[in-house]
Amino acid sequence: MNNVKSVFSIKDLENLSGIKAHTIRIWEKRYNILEPMRTDTNIRLYDLPSLQKLLNITLLHNHGYKISKISRFPSERIPEIVNEIVTQKSVKSHAITTFKMAMMNFDQSLFFSTYDALLSEKSFREIFFEVFIPLIHEIGSLWQTDTISAAHEHFISYLIKQKILVNTEKLQTQEPTKNDSVFILYLPANEIHELGLMYLNYEILTYGYKTIYLGESVPIDCIKDVSNHFDKITFVCYMTVEPNIEEVNNYVSQLKSEFSESENSFWFIGRMVENIDPKLLGPKYQSFQSILELTYNL
Repeated sequence: MNNVKSVFSIKDLENLSGIKAHTIRIWEKRYNILEPMRTDTNIRLYDLPSLQKLLNITLLHNHGYKISKISRFPSERIPEIVNEIVTQKSVKSHAITTFKMAMMNFDQSLFFSTYDALLSEKSFREIFFEVFIPLIHEIGSLWQTDTISAAHEHFISYLIKQKILVNTEKLQTQEPTKNDSVFILYLPANEIHELGLMYLNYEILTYGYKTIYLGESVPIDCIKDVSNHFDKITFVCYMTVEPNIEEVNNYVSQLKSEFSESENSFWFIGRMVENIDPKLLGPKYQSFQSILELTYNL
């Protein structure tokens, strides 16, 4: 699964483009838009240029071009029209498809040009919620179905993290305007999915708070060490896969025991919070189902 794919099945094309395999076959037969390779058993296979072409065609089709018209364009004209669309303000409605194209081709320039076009109309917060989050969810599904490789996922995730860091750095140069709490953000031991936590750091900074970002796989002993440096702390713990279902309640109970005499608060967020026993929660130990829900409490 970690090898970068260069040959795709028609199911892969369906997963990546959102166009049903049945429709792709019809487009091939009626309009000759793709010329698949064939195995000895007559199974369709597609190379990367074919995937690129289909993603381009999908973008044009979603933009109002009829497939009959697209099929009459010279092959070199299709990416030219796509680039024209990408440079227009209407790119926002097609950004996810374009970002997927950038991912499949490891094309940083296309990622940056698409992002810049979005930023001309939207705030970074809007881009994150309206484009990046749906993109991340879709990429997760593509990875689980073996449509893309881990290399693709790492490539696009790094570029998104890069944008979060750039925007976060701008806020970190400003003095905090609120002093009722310091927010310390971390992932529990063995948890490495930090993209959501990175964005939360950005959000909390926008509200004027001081944040300390500890990052991934932080043991409880380290949390106790840093708590000695500040008076009023709100810890933000992002649980995507760790602690697992069997351990998450023990983890919360351990925190309550270690910080029993502390006035500090713990906010839990992520997929695993739905498994926390409500009896363990209270004013100082709260769980949130989403980033938006958490920010409402800032």
